Amino acid sequence: MGAGLLASIRTAEASGGLSQGDAALLRFPAALELLEADFWIQYNELGGIQDNEVPGGTGNPDYTEALAALDEDMDQYIHDNTDDEITHHTFLNAYLVSKGAAPANLDAFRTLMGSTATGVNPDLIGHRLTNLTQLTVDTSWWTRYRDDRHNPDFNPNHVFPQAVPTLGVNQHTAIPRTDADTSDPNFLQAIANTAGFHFPTIEQGGNSLYPSLAQRATDVEVLRILLSIGPTETMHFQTWSDKAGNAPPLTAVDPVTGVSVTFPDLDVDNELFKKNLIMPEPCPFLDRSLPIVSIIRPTNTEGVATGALAFLTAMGLFIGQSTGFFAYMKQLAQDADSATRGV
Repeated sequence: MGAGLLASIRTAEASGGLSQGDAALLRFPAALELLEADFWIQYNELGGIQDNEVPGGTGNPDYTEALAALDEDMDQYIHDNTDDEITHHTFLNAYLVSKGAAPANLDAFRTLMGSTATGVNPDLIGHRLTNLTQLTVDTSWWTRYRDDRHNPDFNPNHVFPQAVPTLGVNQHTAIPRTDADTSDPNFLQAIANTAGFHFPTIEQGGNSLYPSLAQRATDVEVLRILLSIGPTETMHFQTWSDKAGNAPPLTAVDPVTGVSVTFPDLDVDNELFKKNLIMPEPCPFLDRSLPIVSIIRPTNTEGVATGALAFLTAMGLFIGQSTGFFAYMKQLAQDADSATRGV
C-alpha cells in the first residue's frame, strides 16, 4: 500500500506545477493535519460542540463537565481547533491537486478502534487513524518556553523539566475508553487533565514545524502557505497552554492498567513552572553574542519532519497502526527533509 501511494506521488509530480521538494513540504504537513483532525474529531465528539461545522458524535456530559474544570469554554475551543485542523488538511491537499501533485492520503490506515463511550460517532468505531487511549505526554515544552537561558536549537540535549512528570512515563488515556471510565469522578478528571496537557503538547509541535519547513521552500506561494498556517498553530498552543495550568491538582490510578498519574498544583512562585507565565520568555537565538529575544523554539530545519514524526510516535498516538502506515509517513517525512531551498 505505502509503496503504491509513493509511486503515484512521484508520477503526479513529474507533470505538476510544483517542484518535488515544494510538494513534499506541503504533503507532509497535510498528512499531519489529517492525523490531527482525526484525534480532534474524537475529542469533539466527546467533549466539544457537535454542529454543522464539526458534525459527528453527541457529546459525553460527564467528560465535558470534567473538561470544563479547566475552563468553562473548553467545548468551544475544542470545536474551533477541530474545525481549523480540518480546513488545514483540506486546503493543503486541494492546493497540491490544483498544481498537479498528489495529495496526502491516509484513508487506508483508518483501522484503530478508539473509544466506545457514550457520545462517540458509532460509524467511526474501528475507523480511527490515531489512538488517544495510550498516550505518553512530554510536557517539557512548559519549562522550555519559560526558560530564558536555553534554546534547544543551541543545545538539543538540554533537559527541560516536565510540568507533569508522571504523564511522561507509562501510558494514559485522554478520553473515556468506555462508559466505565466515567464512573469515578476523580479518575475522569485525570482523563480530562491528560487531554488538557495533550492539547498544547500537540500544538507546540505545529508551532515549530511550519516555520522550520518554510526555510526549505523555493516557491514564494508555498512559503506563504507555510507562514500563514503556522501562526494558527501558535494561537492554538497559547490558548491550550493557558488552560492546562488550570488542571485541578490530583492523583488517580487507572483502574484498567494500574498506572498512577499526579497533576501538581502549578500556582507556584518558581518561574519555570508558574502557570500564568504563558508568554514565551526571551532566550538565545542564532548567536549567543546577540541579545536574547522572545521567539518560537525550536525552529532548526535540519531533520524537522523526521523529528516531528518520531515525537508523535513516541507519544503513543499511533499504537496499533500498521507497518504500511509507518512506511508511508516515514517516506513523506524524508521527502520533506530532503527539500532544499532554490534560488
